[in-house]
Amino acid sequence: MSRTMVAGNWKMNTTPSQGASLIREVMEKVGTPATRVVFGVPAIQLMQAQELVAGHTNYALAAQNMHQEANGAYTGEISAEMLTEVGIEYVILGHSERRDYAGEDDDLINVKIQRALEAGLQPIYCCGEKLDIREAGNQELVVGKQVEQALYSLDPDQISKVIIAYEPVWAIGTGVTASKEQAQEMHASIRRMIANQFGTDVAQNMTILYGGSVKPNNAKELFDQPDVDGGLVGGASLDADSFAAIILAAGS
Repeated sequence: MSRTMVAGNWKMNTTPSQGASLIREVMEKVGTPATRVVFGVPAIQLMQAQELVAGHTNYALAAQNMHQEANGAYTGEISAEMLTEVGIEYVILGHSERRDYAGEDDDLINVKIQRALEAGLQPIYCCGEKLDIREAGNQELVVGKQVEQALYSLDPDQISKVIIAYEPVWAIGTGVTASKEQAQEMHASIRRMIANQFGTDVAQNMTILYGGSVKPNNAKELFDQPDVDGGLVGGASLDADSFAAIILAAGS
């Protein structure tokens, strides 16, 4: 089974009508993609977007967040079970913006991952270092700790359903992209960690995405690296031409 995937994280952008138009336009430009394509749309658009992608090969949806409890008095929150009942397949967890703005840490993210898996969702787990960590040369240590805290409690069957997205925080929304060598180095490091904990077969089958200012002009050189299986794309996923070009780069 191919490891490749391109996921778009729209964040808090697009109205429902704009989102529907964007999905239709991307699908028209790409046709049936050679890689898995995931739209990470705002929660209010999930049910509408699911109707648009249903029945189309290699297209799916991701929620941008979910609560760690199955139900309860949590005003404004959405549960994993609510997502799966309407056909959502993926959920983005651990994004640096959730860590920074909502105070989420890897212990909480681990609980969310467990809940997502129990409900039948596939987590897209985000990890990555800030600029001062990179400048100090401690990126493998810090990312390794994130991976350990969030994922090592899982069993081999559970971890096989997790997608990891390495997103250097210093490259998210800044226009600065990790070089292809930097991306490959960290992706290979993450894959080694998974192999050491869960075995070589699990590691070789795991999808590890790169996120951080992925654009049409750098996507192919990033995706051509042996351990980079695609991208978690932010701003460029909001433009149909750009996102379609990135998808095509992953499938080439």
